[in-house]
Amino acid sequence: MTEDECWWEPPMAGTDEEHLVAALDRLRVTFRWKADGLDSAGLNTRIGASALTLGGLLKHLARVEDITFAWKIRGESPGEPWVSAPLDDSDAWEFTSCAEDSPEYLYGLWDDAVTRSRASLGAILRDGGLDRPAHWQWPGGGRFSVRRIVYDLVEEYGRHAGHADLLRETVDGRVGEDPPAGWRPVSGSGAWTWTAS
Repeated sequence: MTEDECWWEPPMAGTDEEHLVAALDRLRVTFRWKADGLDSAGLNTRIGASALTLGGLLKHLARVEDITFAWKIRGESPGEPWVSAPLDDSDAWEFTSCAEDSPEYLYGLWDDAVTRSRASLGAILRDGGLDRPAHWQWPGGGRFSVRRIVYDLVEEYGRHAGHADLLRETVDGRVGEDPPAGWRPVSGSGAWTWTAS
């Protein structure tokens, strides 16, 4: 296989920074592959009593991307639709309001958030790197480093990629750890497909 066929693969050898960023990107790709190419019914499929859906995960992870790279790291507003949304710590709004959103909107929301996040992280890596302090602080405990916040995002994606595995298998039987060689998204803008930073 070539790099073009499996463009999401981390480097075979690299720096700690390169591997951390690549691990995050690989999880983003895995999640996006699991959510890709569905209509409203597929994006709103639930399992049992859980409120999780692939559409809700697209919206939730778009919010997480924007909050992470705007507010947690830079102390800036995450912008719309988050500023005017009726949000609380439960994440319930993302998982209920997504049923009213079109697939195009949900894919675009996530694609655009990831594109912004990758640009922001690229700028951070060129200007001080992962060990610089972020805006976000632990109450009474000082500021988090950018590295810590990026690791938290890797954990977030790992958890939700697992949820997406189960949801997608329920929708149409798609299973697997990684996309097949040569995969490209069929839904959304595809603006988030990238080359290495």
